[in-house]
Amino acid sequence: MVERSLAPLPNDWGRTAFSEFLQREGLPVVTGLAVPDLKEVQTAPWPRLDALGAYVQLLGAEDTNIAYVLDLPPERATAVERHLYEEVFFVVEGRGTCEVWNGAGGRATFEWQRGSVFAIPLNTFHRLHNGSGQQRARLLGVSTAPLMINLLRNLDFVFGCPFDFTDRFGGEEDYFRSEGTVYQRPDTTQKIWQTNFVSDVYNLHLYDWVERGAGGKHMKFELANNTLIAHVSEFPVGTYKKAHRHGPGAHVVILSGQGYSLLWTDQHTDFEEVPWKPGSLFVPPGMWWHQHFNTGPTPARYLAIRWGSTRWKLTRYLDYQGVDKDAKAGGNQIEYADQDPRVHRMFVERCRANGVEVRMDSFLVRA
Repeated sequence: MVERSLAPLPNDWGRTAFSEFLQREGLPVVTGLAVPDLKEVQTAPWPRLDALGAYVQLLGAEDTNIAYVLDLPPERATAVERHLYEEVFFVVEGRGTCEVWNGAGGRATFEWQRGSVFAIPLNTFHRLHNGSGQQRARLLGVSTAPLMINLLRNLDFVFGCPFDFTDRFGGEEDYFRSEGTVYQRPDTTQKIWQTNFVSDVYNLHLYDWVERGAGGKHMKFELANNTLIAHVSEFPVGTYKKAHRHGPGAHVVILSGQGYSLLWTDQHTDFEEVPWKPGSLFVPPGMWWHQHFNTGPTPARYLAIRWGSTRWKLTRYLDYQGVDKDAKAGGNQIEYADQDPRVHRMFVERCRANGVEVRMDSFLVRA
């Protein structure tokens, strides 16, 4: 057998198609573990969308998904686009409308406001309009673009595929107006709302999620037949939730309350701490333990846009398996009685400093 001559490894090997796409977009990119306040993110002209924007590429997303801040000046609309990745929006401020249509001519239009959450059906044409003549509209988008662009590596196909996914959107006029269905999981107190539009997550009625502790409430959303979905949780003043872990890409937006979250792995000897307030955003890295603490004077409510659909499974690493099941029984939650005693002591000190009464006595906390 003839020995082949060897060539040096090309310098451009080892890159990702999405990193090249991000560079082409030419927008500011916010990195790190958290964003202190989404309203303060600086944006720049975004020619592809005829708007203003900035990418938010946080450590915990692990390039499985990505966030971006989208600004629409008064009375402006985005350019029309369609794409082969899933996309979920949360309205940070402002109001407006969204048009969605497919190649067959099916069309739906709906209004959004501060606190609305909605998903764009896969590969539909869509355009966002700012409904105010005086105020900007700011939205947070989270999409699966990194995964799809890295897999396909062809932007013409990602942004120009003509196929209509009629299982995602068939042109129904009431697509974003239907009440949907709320489901009860048989094994836990979790509630799951299959819907395409949530009008106001700030004032949404929530249900008890007993397994997660601290008297917390929640509602999960299955959106637009996606694998990328969302949920809202709330827990009372002077309490904290049980620690748990899951895969990457859960973009947690604080809606109300003041406090902090601790993050760590089994190899950590100390905690990473993320302080938060309304408008903060953070993403726990995949399979890092994390725990949320309310040290403020009002209930703490947050939105998480994330992987982990109950209906459509993707991969085990991106799933939300056992997040409310005791780790000693094979789950991914640490019960209060098994937590590091430093956790409760720190919480008591923070509450005392803020003049907040600790209300954890009924939860058998290890202190």
